[in-house]
Amino acid sequence: MKKLALALWLPLCLLVLWQVLTSAGALDPLFFPAPTTLVITFGQLSVNGELLRHLHATFSRTAIGFLAGSVLGLGLGLLVGAWSPLRRSLEPLIAALYATPKLSLFPMLLLFLGVGDASRVALIALGSFVFTVIYAQEAVRNIPPGYVEMAVNYGARRMTLFREVYWPACLPQIFTGLRLALGRALVMAISVELVSSSDGLGSMIWLSWQTFSTERLYVAVCVTGTLGASLHYALQRLERRLIPWKTQNAQA
Repeated sequence: MKKLALALWLPLCLLVLWQVLTSAGALDPLFFPAPTTLVITFGQLSVNGELLRHLHATFSRTAIGFLAGSVLGLGLGLLVGAWSPLRRSLEPLIAALYATPKLSLFPMLLLFLGVGDASRVALIALGSFVFTVIYAQEAVRNIPPGYVEMAVNYGARRMTLFREVYWPACLPQIFTGLRLALGRALVMAISVELVSSSDGLGSMIWLSWQTFSTERLYVAVCVTGTLGASLHYALQRLERRLIPWKTQNAQA
């Protein structure tokens, strides 16, 4: 309860200040709609189902793209980290892919996959893949050699070595990559919806800007931020369940 209060007091104070300034005329409601106006707009968009439709489209693309890119990135990253010849072969390609703005690849994906959701999800997956593969391979490379040597000396075979040494040692850094990949997945989802979609929160933001519907614009941005925070905390909760020793070390 105390943690929740500490997390919410500053946003609530800012909302109250925003409401007071707008009511006093210090802020132009055309550019800064009052929080009460945004709550009313949120209610209207929720009742007519429009907001839920856009939210569902963005969440679906983000979730599918993140899962597909992360699974591929995790598998390849662990393999690249454990096998140096493969790492030397793929490192330039991964570095180039990391440095390339992903949205610039979207026209190519449209050529290959068409204008449907496949190209959008593929771009989101690509953004997630890059972060996951980089952090997974670094996690393997950062394992202290003594851990492996001790397990081998005690007779650990390959699968046991992976399950009991490599995997637990890699998990903290892998989850760091997954958190970054999840944030990038949502960014890519909104970005691609801004330029090529008739649904999704990004499409709603763009249409609201074009029609100067500032209340809808603010609501869409706030819902996007809430979605991002919810996904982040859900992944953080999963991390605490899978890596309890990390939390214990941090508290110590």
